[in-house]
Amino acid sequence: MHTNLPVREERPWWRDAVTYQIYIRSYADSNGDGIGDINGIRSRLPYLKELGVDCIWINPWFASPQKDHGYDVADYMAINPDYGTMDDAKALIKEAHASGIRIILDLVPNHTSDQHKWFQAALNSEPGSKERDRYIFRDGKGKNGELPPNNWEAVFGGCAWERVIEADGKPGQWYLHLFAPEQPDFNWKNADVRADFEKTIRFWADRGVDGFRVDVAHSLAKEIAPPYPDYPNYTPESIPVDGSHQLFDRDELMEIYKDWRKVFNSYDPPKFAVAEANAPVERRGRYAKEETLGQAFSFELLETAWDAEKYLKVITTSLKFAELNKSTTTWTLS
Repeated sequence: MHTNLPVREERPWWRDAVTYQIYIRSYADSNGDGIGDINGIRSRLPYLKELGVDCIWINPWFASPQKDHGYDVADYMAINPDYGTMDDAKALIKEAHASGIRIILDLVPNHTSDQHKWFQAALNSEPGSKERDRYIFRDGKGKNGELPPNNWEAVFGGCAWERVIEADGKPGQWYLHLFAPEQPDFNWKNADVRADFEKTIRFWADRGVDGFRVDVAHSLAKEIAPPYPDYPNYTPESIPVDGSHQLFDRDELMEIYKDWRKVFNSYDPPKFAVAEANAPVERRGRYAKEETLGQAFSFELLETAWDAEKYLKVITTSLKFAELNKSTTTWTLS
């Protein structure tokens, strides 16, 4: 297929690209129903081209109950009906490429919606079943399992465990959700999960998507073996620099992303990826190596006062660690 995409043989295209984020629901409404949609984005492509945008990043457009702005995915291979159809998505990708604009999608690998068919199957299955092993179900503490397995707290606040009602109508196991209760966490030690996500990546790559922004990329691997130790309340500053946190920035994460990189590199040109990894700056470069995701957001400028000396310090530190890790630095400005 002929496109007008610029050719940068000397550098990967993403090394020089300006990426524009689109939250689809509030961006452009093409049919007057009050909800932004894919055809609304299509209608704004000339404007985006005029701005000098090289790439647009689209927040989740997958089928979702929208309990967390689409980050609760019910079906990774379907478009949310509010936003349009798969044909609309294909047309957007084709027209964007013809305009010289690339498309990256928001990939949400840490959790699904509680309406996802796998989670519904897990709820309807016995403890210890293969269906429950795709998520993180555990027995509770206390005389009748009435207490959560440990004191882990959700990033959104409150307990990170939610108790389910079993088929016999009695309270049963608890499942882990690092975000909302409607967002059960995947078990990334499970082979079904790994295989299905590679299938998802290929599904969209085969439809012409140029790459992916990986949501909470630092949280897929977790220490979920007994005895489920308690941990102090989570803050970004509490993540140690040795990969030992039970839930975040664990070393084994890189094995997942090395497998993904093989999938990305099976395309010509290779598919792009960028990690949203709230990890210590000393360790963030691991996500941005050529053999893993390739890029990782650098959030420091967002959190730095508008001061030349402070900016210089942040930029110098970020570049130093990127060089040490043989990776890149991706400045996030808004």
